[in-house]
Amino acid sequence: MELDFGPAVRDFRDEVRDWLADHLVGEFAEHRGVGGPTDGAAWEVRLAWDRELGAGGWLGVGWPREYGGRGLGLLEEIVFEYEYARVNAPYRATVNALDLLGPMLLKMGSEAQKKRFLPPILAVEELWGQGFSEPGAGSDLASVRTRAERDGDEWVVSGQKVWTSFGMHADWLYVLTRTDLQSARHKGLSLLLVPTDQPGVEIRPIRNLAGQDEFAEVFLSDARTGADMVVGEVGQGWRTAMATLGIERGTTLLPQQLTFEREAEALIDLARERAALDDPMLRRRIVDAWISVRIMRTTNLRTIAELTAGRTPGAQATTAKLYASTRHQQLGQLATELAGPAGQIVGEDYGLDTRQRSFLLSLAETIYGGSSEIQRNIIGEQVLGLPKEPRP
Repeated sequence: MELDFGPAVRDFRDEVRDWLADHLVGEFAEHRGVGGPTDGAAWEVRLAWDRELGAGGWLGVGWPREYGGRGLGLLEEIVFEYEYARVNAPYRATVNALDLLGPMLLKMGSEAQKKRFLPPILAVEELWGQGFSEPGAGSDLASVRTRAERDGDEWVVSGQKVWTSFGMHADWLYVLTRTDLQSARHKGLSLLLVPTDQPGVEIRPIRNLAGQDEFAEVFLSDARTGADMVVGEVGQGWRTAMATLGIERGTTLLPQQLTFEREAEALIDLARERAALDDPMLRRRIVDAWISVRIMRTTNLRTIAELTAGRTPGAQATTAKLYASTRHQQLGQLATELAGPAGQIVGEDYGLDTRQRSFLLSLAETIYGGSSEIQRNIIGEQVLGLPKEPRP
């Protein structure tokens, strides 16, 4: 995949390419493409790579200079993400803070919060985890029961969070809590920033199908944080949380999209090795898989074009996550079938090859970031204008 974003950013593109060519070497080059949103592989290498990026000024390209960013525009952000994905660089370990928390603070945080937290994020000095989902409030986020009560100059937080990506490494959590204990659903929620290095916070790893523990559950027992650690207004946490979840724009879809294209190309190579293209049914499924990644590319480019033109992305931005997650699972299933018995055999200590790891991790893609069921409700109600689903 090769894109030209025009002469206005050609010098910037060349700068990015030159820097990556000079620095993506040695151990970093040996770990090209490692990691993902739910893949904690080679964590220390990826963390070192993030620090290399931070030292070079490549984290927070679009963030204001006063907080450590470069102060560039959306088009430069897109160019960087594209060039980064094109060379298959390691998946950034600090993506949670860079792609979600940081933009949220820039949009809704106080000036003191921005000055306190944004520079350490870009310097890779503090790591963050998201405290949204709970055992009884995953896709139905409005049902959160974690509570926070004011005690003088502090909030006292108690409850449980689950599926916290890379939570074992987090120095801080941004936690959706219920600060009005008499409220229900979307009302009375607040988003708090909570330090993990205190007696009231216990983080336990959750081992996934791929044998990794990048997910965690978090137990908060009278954990404390400052009264000034509310992002946005007290009681308006739902609006803040939705702003956070809505930040995953076309810029952050590029690495995932290019990864899927590489997997589709590897699938075709595997099919040739196994002479599977002679089977008309398999050939049809392989062609369908390749078409699906091309549709993802077109959809993403449409979204990027609207963003750079200053327009609100259309319906394709809403459907993109649902389409990409379901089709990626189908791609992985087909690759596993084509591999035959080799696709079901693991190495020593449950060692998985790239194909196996990708397929197993893809099973979570229709859950995290909004389950497919929730995505279909959103599309039906907000895009197609269908009646809302009845509540019990």
